Amino acid sequence: MIEVSGLGKRYGSLEAVKGVSFEIDKGEIVGLLGPNGAGKTTIMKILTCYMFPTYGDANLNGYNIFDNPLDVKKSVGYLPENAPLYPDLTVDEYLNFMADARGLKGNSKRERIELVIDECSLEDVIYRSIGNLSKGYRQRAGLAQAIIHNPEILILDEPTTGLDPNQIIEIRELIKKLGEEKTVILSTHILQEVEATCGRVLILNEGKIVARGTTEEIGREMKGEVMLDLTLKGKNLSEARVELESLEVVRKIMNSKKLEEEKMNFHLSLDPEKESEEAIFDWAVKKGYKILAMIPERFSLEDIFIKLTREGVKNVN
Repeated sequence: MIEVSGLGKRYGSLEAVKGVSFEIDKGEIVGLLGPNGAGKTTIMKILTCYMFPTYGDANLNGYNIFDNPLDVKKSVGYLPENAPLYPDLTVDEYLNFMADARGLKGNSKRERIELVIDECSLEDVIYRSIGNLSKGYRQRAGLAQAIIHNPEILILDEPTTGLDPNQIIEIRELIKKLGEEKTVILSTHILQEVEATCGRVLILNEGKIVARGTTEEIGREMKGEVMLDLTLKGKNLSEARVELESLEVVRKIMNSKKLEEEKMNFHLSLDPEKESEEAIFDWAVKKGYKILAMIPERFSLEDIFIKLTREGVKNVN
């Protein structure tokens, strides 16, 4: 659905985006993360044909950004960080104007307007001037215009800016619902929003992708191992330590502690290339041990973000 190959953008001597490549399939919601100046907004502007790259290429919904920019724009719904609003218009007038701009006509036009009003919870302010709306409602109006033409791809730059906690939850649920059928790229500084909404993340720093994948995949790659906290119940637990150490998936037993007469806790370092947790489960069942707890130790998205963008790591693009 989205294919980006070696994309770069220079502003004079400044290279804001440096050879970025990635692919996003239909039905995926992907978070674009990075500190200010990392290149997130520049990438979004290129993908919406707001600007062209200095080098590289991109295809969206089968259309090339150089050869078919108008078709790309028809396929994309875009909500920039500062929503494109007209303060003198009412919400209804604004959505009618945006529907006209998108070429909607007749009954289909009114149906789409009514649908986005409902989806973005704008019913209470539909006849109020946009200039008199709260920031949260203005953001909703901006999201409504992005989806009014039912695009295949949504590109959302900070979509929950200015919303209260209840509104943020509503917009997150709407984005997840839209992501069932559409491709969504979501840029945000709110890490919890990515964890709640996105299936994958692309982390940018200084114009390059420094990590990609799920939080678990990135954390595993950064650590080079998987840590597991395992609590067993059974007899002959002293033998369990020896048997665990002999398992191929166990790199090392970091420590072990007896909890009760027939309960013991192990902190394990596992091989990230193997299905380690499944192998340990099968071993415990075979030996007659009860697993009381099996808790993977993972980096939080905040840990990952700080390490990749503040401390600096080798580029893995």
